[in-house]
Amino acid sequence: MNSGMNNSPRLGNVGLWLAGPLSGLLMALAFPRAGQGWLAWLALVPLFLLLPYRPWRTGFSAGVVFFAVLLYWLNLVMTTYGQLPWLLSVAAYLILAVYLALFWAASCWYAARVRNRLGIPLPVAVAVCWGALEYVRSWLLTGFPWGCVAYSQLDVPWLVQGADLFGVYGLVVAIVGVNALVAEALRPIFERRALAWRPLAVAIVVVTFQLGYGAWMLSRPATTGDALRVALVQGNIDQHLKWDPAFLQQTLERYNQLSAQATDPDLIVWPESATPFFYQNGGPRAYQVRAVARQQQAYLLFGSPSYQRSDATGEKERVAYLNSAYLLSPQAQQLGRSDKVHLVPFGEYVPLWGMFGLVEKLATGIGDFVPGTLQPLTLDGHQAGVLICYEAIFPELARSLVAQGAQILINITNDAWFGNSAAPWQHLDMARMRAVENRVWVLRSANTGVSALIDPTGRVVAHSSLFEPALIEGVAEFKQGGSLYTRTGDSLPRLLVAVVLLWLWQARKKKLLSARSDG
Repeated sequence: MNSGMNNSPRLGNVGLWLAGPLSGLLMALAFPRAGQGWLAWLALVPLFLLLPYRPWRTGFSAGVVFFAVLLYWLNLVMTTYGQLPWLLSVAAYLILAVYLALFWAASCWYAARVRNRLGIPLPVAVAVCWGALEYVRSWLLTGFPWGCVAYSQLDVPWLVQGADLFGVYGLVVAIVGVNALVAEALRPIFERRALAWRPLAVAIVVVTFQLGYGAWMLSRPATTGDALRVALVQGNIDQHLKWDPAFLQQTLERYNQLSAQATDPDLIVWPESATPFFYQNGGPRAYQVRAVARQQQAYLLFGSPSYQRSDATGEKERVAYLNSAYLLSPQAQQLGRSDKVHLVPFGEYVPLWGMFGLVEKLATGIGDFVPGTLQPLTLDGHQAGVLICYEAIFPELARSLVAQGAQILINITNDAWFGNSAAPWQHLDMARMRAVENRVWVLRSANTGVSALIDPTGRVVAHSSLFEPALIEGVAEFKQGGSLYTRTGDSLPRLLVAVVLLWLWQARKKKLLSARSDG
């Protein structure tokens, strides 16, 4: 793409080809398990140095490398649990990496376009475009926001606290903007001119604000709420045995034994589908689950599949399955049920089944699931919001629960699919961000880990290891979420989308006017 500039920076042919992949690799190293979060503030500099000259090609190559490295564990999921041949698995994995890379490429191309035609400063243009398209990625085709650059900062507490202002997308704008400002400062050097100090000074101001706001929030006296003694149970049930009827009794006994070790808990939490049978049908196994609440005199929240029968007359009865969480009182009375609303495509249902009926589901399950209704559960006079499995990666779901009155968030999940990879830690970091955004405690119980007790600053108070039975105990608090993000939601990224559309309309209008004048 012609940017209106005659020459590329003097990086050499090898540098021109490697700048994009280098940025992708550096950004991937900012995520678990490498966990070098500081790299995120500089990783995109090579990419942005070339952005004015070859935006699409460089952005795309950076995105492919980033997502290919970050999501390497998908091959384990598809071959081990989806039973896909490894060639088909690699093909699907690469297709997903290419699809996600298109958002990076489009962000760079849009930014270069509005810079060249409207004169928008490149750091402003790329930060706005990137933030807008990260938001679009979170909902387009059901959404897959895994790998949003802001999640690289969870282990740098001073830099992540700003998420309570504008959510994860505010951090995206800051990180991408700083990278672009540093690139602007360095570009003259590659063109054999002096360093540009002004963009570098602005970058320092942005980082200083992030650090200052984070330090201020971390130094504020913590507001206290009603205490809740929590026991998070990690059963570590092998995925190949989880749905085996012959192993069901052993599964229940393990959860019962681990729960019995808890010291005077108020709430016991079991993971997603901890009871791999229909609890709602009652019977001896359901009685064993209720016995845990009675014996411990504690509330018990656990995952279990459920179903609803249709009321249609004159037709064959239809059954809709749901991925659910039940809450029992200390007297073993059912207080409520929370159903998963954001399902995993090709895991819990197959999109457009009528068109793609030959595509098998990757998850071992009972049938296609349907989404439920998002609403908090009443727990000891307070409201608790439940996020099932990867619902924790969607900011709006957690925000909606807190806005409805949830004073604590509970994430139950089964990350056995991921194996002993970086994925469980990446998943944990996204749950941690939900705590910061809404300033509430997050309780996370995972079948094989990582189970964790997370405070409102995103700090992990206690956590388990992977692939071992565990009992995590601690004290959380019911807190009324009151952050700016909780109140305003995703208003910032929606504004960014509107700005990008306005810029593109203005750029097109200017091009048409220029063509008419030339004619």
